[in-house]
Amino acid sequence: MDDEATYYDRAHDLCRLPPTPRPRLRGKHAMPLSGHVVAMSENQTLLYGLSSDSESEPESHSRRKASHRLSPSPSSSRTASASPALPGSRPSGIKRQSSFAQPRPDGAPRTPNRVRFEEPRRSLHATGGDDWVELDGDDYMDGHHGRERVQRLPLLTGIEAPSVTVAEEAFNPEDHLESARPRSGMRSAFMNMANSIIGAGIIGQPYAFRNAGLVTGTVLLIGLTVIVDWTIRLIVINSKLSGTDSFQATVQHCFGKSGLVAISLAQWLFAFGGMVAFCVIVGDTIPKVMDHLIPSLADLPFLWLLSNRRAIMVLLIMGVSFPLSLYRDISKLAKASGLALVSMIIIIVTVVTQSFRVPPELKGQLSGSIVIHSGVFEAIGVIAFAFVCHHNSLLIYGSLRKPTIDRFARVTHYSTSISLVACLVMALSGYLTFGDKTMGNVLSNFPNDNVMVNIARLFFGLNMLTTLPLEAFVCREVMNNYWFPDEPYHPNRHIIFTSTLVISALTLSLLTCDLGVVFELFGATSACALAFILPPLCYIKLAKKSSQTYLAMAVVLFGCTVMVISIIKTTSRLTLGTDEPVQCS
Repeated sequence: MDDEATYYDRAHDLCRLPPTPRPRLRGKHAMPLSGHVVAMSENQTLLYGLSSDSESEPESHSRRKASHRLSPSPSSSRTASASPALPGSRPSGIKRQSSFAQPRPDGAPRTPNRVRFEEPRRSLHATGGDDWVELDGDDYMDGHHGRERVQRLPLLTGIEAPSVTVAEEAFNPEDHLESARPRSGMRSAFMNMANSIIGAGIIGQPYAFRNAGLVTGTVLLIGLTVIVDWTIRLIVINSKLSGTDSFQATVQHCFGKSGLVAISLAQWLFAFGGMVAFCVIVGDTIPKVMDHLIPSLADLPFLWLLSNRRAIMVLLIMGVSFPLSLYRDISKLAKASGLALVSMIIIIVTVVTQSFRVPPELKGQLSGSIVIHSGVFEAIGVIAFAFVCHHNSLLIYGSLRKPTIDRFARVTHYSTSISLVACLVMALSGYLTFGDKTMGNVLSNFPNDNVMVNIARLFFGLNMLTTLPLEAFVCREVMNNYWFPDEPYHPNRHIIFTSTLVISALTLSLLTCDLGVVFELFGATSACALAFILPPLCYIKLAKKSSQTYLAMAVVLFGCTVMVISIIKTTSRLTLGTDEPVQCS
């Protein structure tokens, strides 16, 4: 034993590696000093199934590798020799090999340095089979006998060596792209959220004031904005409390499988309904603009398609919205969202300025009470449909370059405040101008030959083209999380889901053009569930009882009441047929 210790001490001095802590194996992976076979895990056993680069390897050694067994310890493997080898020499007939049985030029290792652990040196003279054994640097990554062979084990137990991993598994770069995915700053996140709020719903705010009354409509708009701002941030807080990374997972964490089904259905229906509404708006606005710009367009060969509602919808949706929907990262739509915000500013300015030029015969009166009207609950549904962006909240939060609660709260405050001002200006201008004649799409109240209004229609249609991909993002995310929760990204599935969503929404929009029903039904059902019911319910389940939980209970009660009454009133009105059917142009 003294000779053996002297041999390793001299070898350590002559062939010293760069000064790094030396690895040691412990427990069942330690090599005892006696001649017992060392136990190995399954991953470690695979290392010894690798073929050697040595062509002169004895047949007995190959059989020993195939049996997946280790050689005896150094003490037993070297007892056959009469005396220890000289320092710096190796046993005859044995080639110098790397840790993975690969030749290395000039002694430089082919593989990167292994992780090593800082442990105090222990003497080789220690007794006991369970004691620690020091692995010297000169033998590390070398040899295939005894202790030299044991040193080819990976130092982190349970982790396969790189050569084994490459041989057994195909490299998939998409598995390593999450940390490299592009992120957006505060401004881009604000544009995405504001664009998600200031969408198709803003055009129906004058109609909400007509249903609720001037004073009640103003109070509802401000109050619901405050509630929506709180519940948007509540979704991120619930995600932190539950340790989940999606709205769906949070609800499932709180209420199990039934909660997952409820949130998935509400999110998907609201986002898909938005896609249908956006397609309808494109068909109702762009053809009128083309007819006004080129009156004889319908008589021209081939170009008559640009004045046809269905043809222009297919052309623009598949040519503009569909390519944008194929983006995997929501931050890619930051510039498109900025363009949409500019478009909405033009629409608001047009409604405000052109309302003074409306002919008297198109104007209406402020009939009934100025304080409150009978359609309060329908108005809540329309406002909720405009302000709900809860299905986008965690996507926008995750797109932040530095995602924190405080930064997301600032994005939410800015977005909801700007949206409140925009909706309030639009609602007051439209309702005070058209009164009881206000339509669900206030642009339809203006004459068709108004140049400024047609420009606003054009920009509104373009806004819908760039907003539709945001809703496609949500639908696709819901489908992936529900059906493939643990699957990695797959490009074919991504394309199939996106194509199916866009084509289905386009097909339904070709069959209808009644936006009023879309606003009321989706606002009363999925919008109320997403904004006023599910977020506070999850917070009640996750947080300790406090004043905030009592506030959450009040919001849940409010949302349930609005949902039930709005559904009853809307369905009864549709059943009785009191509304005049809308004809598609």
